[in-house]
Amino acid sequence: MMSLEKLQAQHMQKLILDLRGNGGGLLNQAVNMADEFLDGNKMIVYTQGSHVPKYEYRSKRDGLFETGQLALLVDEGSASASEVLSGALQDWDRATIVGRRTFGKGLVQEQFELADGSALRLTVARYYSPLGRNIQKPYAEGYDKYEEEVTNRFHNGEVLKGDTTRKSGPAFRTPKGRIVYGGGGITPDIYVPFDTASVSREVMKLYLKGTLSNFIYTYYIQHKQDLSKYKESGELSNFKAGENEWVALRDFAAKDSINLSTVTQKDKAEIIKKIPSLLARQIWRYEGYYEVVNKSDDFVQKALKALNEKPIVP
Repeated sequence: MMSLEKLQAQHMQKLILDLRGNGGGLLNQAVNMADEFLDGNKMIVYTQGSHVPKYEYRSKRDGLFETGQLALLVDEGSASASEVLSGALQDWDRATIVGRRTFGKGLVQEQFELADGSALRLTVARYYSPLGRNIQKPYAEGYDKYEEEVTNRFHNGEVLKGDTTRKSGPAFRTPKGRIVYGGGGITPDIYVPFDTASVSREVMKLYLKGTLSNFIYTYYIQHKQDLSKYKESGELSNFKAGENEWVALRDFAAKDSINLSTVTQKDKAEIIKKIPSLLARQIWRYEGYYEVVNKSDDFVQKALKALNEKPIVP
């Protein structure tokens, strides 16, 4: 929570929490994080099974950010503890959820030690959001179908066309009257489609061979004096990469047997757009990288629009 305290010291009023690709972790960490955003004695999650009684996890203390506007970014890679956190904040009308339906992993397992030294992990209960939404997606068609479910979202159009908002599960009403749906995973309030833009083989080589990273380092060393005028990473978003940088990269890549002269204008524009954020990473590491790249991130921009114009969650 050190980062949250640091932001508070800067008089933060609105917060975007990025849970994309976050496969989760320990339950108590998710509960503790939710406690920073929820006031009073609110339920965060509960567990229950056929032979296991209901057990509730609740907010217990004053949190660091109980009243400011909040948005959470999620996608199909957000699972387990990430879903516990996003489900709790959505159920209590505390946060606007932006992105795509989460993975749907909400099983409680206990480990039993066996006499031969091996162990058995047995599913004994499920995780439920405060309103009673079952986080776990169905196992009804077997394990293989369960594992393929996320892949199927790409085939049936869910991650591409916004079908993630379809009303396929039981409906629940939040304290402020919003309708949210169960049935596996957390459905966002604001949908962001998957970026289907593909890149050519030559562009892919830039990443696989590390050529682009090596170019950024070389470019930084060669232009260190010019780049020194940018005192903070946020200022580097004003750096406009263009044809000169492209020619330098093209010549640099040729030494790695990568021919960029054949790439499409779209691929070229995308690579040029990445150069400022990659330079920020070179100078200020990942904190600087995200400060620059988030200014053009679709998820972040939709979250900002929701918070600044007309928040779904007041």
